[in-house]
Amino acid sequence: MSRFRLLLEYDGGLFSGWQVQPTAQTVQGELELALKTLFSHPITLIGAGRTDAGVHATAQVAHFDTPKDRPERDIVRALNALTPHGLTVLAAQQVDSTFHARYSAFYREYCYKIFLRTEPPALERGRVWHYPRSLDIALMDEASSYLIGTHDFSAFRASSCSAPNPVRTVSVLGFAKEGEILTMTIGANAFLYHMVRNIIGSLVKIGLGDWPPEYIKEILLGRDRKKAGPMAPATGLYLTKISYPS
Repeated sequence: MSRFRLLLEYDGGLFSGWQVQPTAQTVQGELELALKTLFSHPITLIGAGRTDAGVHATAQVAHFDTPKDRPERDIVRALNALTPHGLTVLAAQQVDSTFHARYSAFYREYCYKIFLRTEPPALERGRVWHYPRSLDIALMDEASSYLIGTHDFSAFRASSCSAPNPVRTVSVLGFAKEGEILTMTIGANAFLYHMVRNIIGSLVKIGLGDWPPEYIKEILLGRDRKKAGPMAPATGLYLTKISYPS
């Protein structure tokens, strides 16, 4: 049995999320159909993370097992010919059977893009959160410092989150502005369901001046989702990096 690792990018606006659904186009579903055609047997694809509808990826990782061997480059070419527009296989690599796309990962990184302009975007539509008001980035940076480290992130998880342990370690969190786009980069050992989007929604409240920066610490320690800000839309979120032992 051979195990292959795939590196993927996709436009989340074209799919109903990662996970297979019986009546919708999903990333996992389209890839499994293509893999079945290529290898002539059903294949289950395991992803590093289950992105929601509208969430994009530039570096999603997945793996699958097959008793058949194929050259890595042939797998890339075939899957890109068999999958729909907006989904690209960047690389395929044969790996050891101990590799697991989800459980072997020790670091994940997302970025979130906010388009700061009164007029809505034409070219970036569906790939950013259009926010027509100005934000104080210095205040958002100050507030984000309270989230770095190992904490219980219950206040920023979805009510439907099934993770048994809400403790996560955030090692990277910062903002950069280029032109009209404000980008937040956040990296952690793992994330809770909707954690990034709920953090962004709360930091925007800080940027508007509705809350002082230190209120983020109060939210964090209170562990109450109702005290945090609204969830930001999926369109601005990108999965950009997943790290594994070398």
